[in-house]
Amino acid sequence: MDIESIKALLELVEGTDVSELEYEDEGLRIAVRRGAPAGAAAYAAPMVLPSMAGASTPAQSAAAAIAASGGKTVESPFVGTFYRAPAPDSPPFTEVGQRVTKGQTLCIVEAMKLMNEIEAEISGTVRQVLVENALPVEFGQALFVIDPA
Repeated sequence: MDIESIKALLELVEGTDVSELEYEDEGLRIAVRRGAPAGAAAYAAPMVLPSMAGASTPAQSAAAAIAASGGKTVESPFVGTFYRAPAPDSPPFTEVGQRVTKGQTLCIVEAMKLMNEIEAEISGTVRQVLVENALPVEFGQALFVIDPA
């Protein structure tokens, strides 16, 4: 992200009721916070950047096509950070082509400093992992595609 993009983010927040904006892309994280006047309650409204509105990644589009052909997508129940393994030096919970059983941990989504294990809702074979490790995910974002067994 260049300085012009950062300026554009700041201009988006200026003149609105938004008091906090966080943006993360490829390991770069930018947080803009405006202080509230003394005695005023802090308020943060979610904000979708115009260039991001309605956008879908190639992986998300592929997930929709796969799901339409019988694959089952596993979606994130939270906004947070996606982790494929329990620790940075540990192997991933699951790999493409691996058979999983209902209730088996597939990944972790960290939300508000809590590590939430995301489990398989069905038994089957992992067809695709749709998110890179340690990247932010949105509520409802497809994380995996599983072929039912």
